[in-house]
Amino acid sequence: MPVIETQQLTKYYGKARGIIDVDLQVEEGEIFGFIGPNGAGKSTTIRLLLNLIFPTRGGARIFGKDVVRDGPDIRRHIGYLPSEVFYYPHMKVIDLLNYAASFYPGDHRGRLHELADRMELDLNRRIQDLSYGNRKKVGIVQGLLHSPRLLLLDEPTLGLDPLMQRTFFDLVREENARGVTVFFSSHILGEVQRLCHRVAIIKEGRIVEVSDIRTLQKNNYKRIYVAAKAIPDGYFDLPGVTNLEPTDGGVQFFYKGDIDVMVARISQLDLTDLTIEEPTLEEIFMHYYE
Repeated sequence: MPVIETQQLTKYYGKARGIIDVDLQVEEGEIFGFIGPNGAGKSTTIRLLLNLIFPTRGGARIFGKDVVRDGPDIRRHIGYLPSEVFYYPHMKVIDLLNYAASFYPGDHRGRLHELADRMELDLNRRIQDLSYGNRKKVGIVQGLLHSPRLLLLDEPTLGLDPLMQRTFFDLVREENARGVTVFFSSHILGEVQRLCHRVAIIKEGRIVEVSDIRTLQKNNYKRIYVAAKAIPDGYFDLPGVTNLEPTDGGVQFFYKGDIDVMVARISQLDLTDLTIEEPTLEEIFMHYYE
C-alpha cells in the first residue's frame, strides 16, 4: 500500500490555478523527489497533504487514511519542514523545541539534543536572534525529533550553507535507512538527482512525468557532441534532434529516438571526436519546460 496516494487532487484559489488533477503514489521507504520552479504547485500539494488547505476536488490518502477526515491522526506520524519557517520570536530555541515535542507522546529530549548537536544549533539563543539559516535548522530539528514515519520536506536546504546541507542530506539518508518515507520538494535539481529514488516533474500545476531517475535519463534523450573534418549543412536535421548548436569543429545537440539510426548517421562522417552522454536531471527538466 502506498504511503502517499492522490487522485485527481485539484486546488484553485478563486480563479487562480494551484494544482490540477495531480495523481501520485509514493511507496513506503522511498525518497520521492517533487520538482518544478516556483509557482508550479509544489507547496500547494504539500499543504493539501497536510490538510492545511482543502482541495477543490479530488482527494489524497496517507498511510491509507483520508487526509481530510483523518488529518489529526495522520499528522502525529509526519515530520514537516516548510520552505519558510516562522516561530515565536521571543522564545528560546530549547523552549520552542520542547513545546513542539510536547505534542507527541513519549520523551524526545535525547533525540532533540542529538539533532541539535548534529545541526550545530545553539539551543539557548532566542529565535529573534537567529539568522535565516539557523531558523531553518530549528525547523529541521522540529521535523525530526519525534521520529516520524513520513517526512514532507518543502525546499528544505534554502538558507543552509554547503556543510550544513551535507549534514542534512546525511540525516535524511539515515532516516530513510531506518524505513522513513521522504517526500522531497525542490527546484534545486542537483539535490534531487543525488538523493531521490524517483521523481515527479510538475509544470503549471500538472504532473508531466513520473519516473525513477535512471530511467528518466536513459529513456529520455541523449546529449551528443560530434566533431568531424566536415559536417554538411543540415546533416543532423533529423526527427528527434533538438537544441542543435555549432561548436568549435563540430556540433552538439539532444537526440530522442532510435540510437542505432543516429549512430549509423554519425558513422558516415570522418570523425575527429564523438561524445554520447546521458543528460543531467536539470537538462531533462528544462526540456519539459521548453
